[in-house]
Amino acid sequence: MKLFYKLSFLIVLTVIVSCKETPKSVNETAKDVVVESDFIAIPDSWVNSRVEKTKERLNASEAGKVIWNAMEAHGGLDTWYANGPITFRFNYQPLDGKTARDSYQTVDKWSNRAVHTSTADSSAKFGWTGEQAWVMAKDSTAFAYDTKFWALTPLWFVGHPFVLSGEGVNLELLEPTTFKEHDYNVVKVTFDAETGDAPDDYYILYVNKETSKLAVMRYIVSYPEYFKDGGHAPEKFTEFIGEHVVDGITMPGGFKTYWTIKDDQPGDYITKIDFTDVSFEKELPKGFFDAPADAKILN
Repeated sequence: MKLFYKLSFLIVLTVIVSCKETPKSVNETAKDVVVESDFIAIPDSWVNSRVEKTKERLNASEAGKVIWNAMEAHGGLDTWYANGPITFRFNYQPLDGKTARDSYQTVDKWSNRAVHTSTADSSAKFGWTGEQAWVMAKDSTAFAYDTKFWALTPLWFVGHPFVLSGEGVNLELLEPTTFKEHDYNVVKVTFDAETGDAPDDYYILYVNKETSKLAVMRYIVSYPEYFKDGGHAPEKFTEFIGEHVVDGITMPGGFKTYWTIKDDQPGDYITKIDFTDVSFEKELPKGFFDAPADAKILN
């Protein structure tokens, strides 16, 4: 009998200690169960906290409300993060003969890590660990472009409006516009200094007034490695073509990019982008985004 009471006391004590050590979720009503796993995982509390903070921040301004409604229309920020890392093929095809960029890639949307695999040679890869850029390829010409810059760039095509949930993002509501007989709210996106590798970039997004879905992204590239004396490339006008709906998230089916000309209209058609093979991955090994042992670490 004494042994029974001792065991009962230990069980109760263990439950009390466990409850004290369990982190609270954002609404302080549910507790995460931390389960050891060999796969990349994120607590529900992280997703809930990120979503609630983003919702509060965005709904504090008219421009922010447009972007929050766009997130909801595209499937919801909670679903975007809870779905896990995203995998897709992004085939960037300049029509002027410049370097094409075609890779299968997997991106960790929570911590901005990425791995790209060449569509021509599955042994040729590059990526970003969150701290280091790396490349692994037998042929030095396998990736004839700046892989550090490109590691996360495609996410800024396929991930709008969800990529605007982070800190350091500034939104401004511009005059509404009409494009192809549809009416759009127009939001300009800029960034605080020290945000990312190109804080002088901007995006101008067209959000359909009826559906709250994105249709156009105008933007500049100001990456310092390309523009060492400052400045940026001419503005581009990217039209979202069609839709992918995957695990509750609506994304573009592809993209057509033009130069922006007078009165913010699309000019010459300069780049075709195919966005295919889209899925969300819930069982990636924890070390998936680490640089391989034989990879070259880039500056």
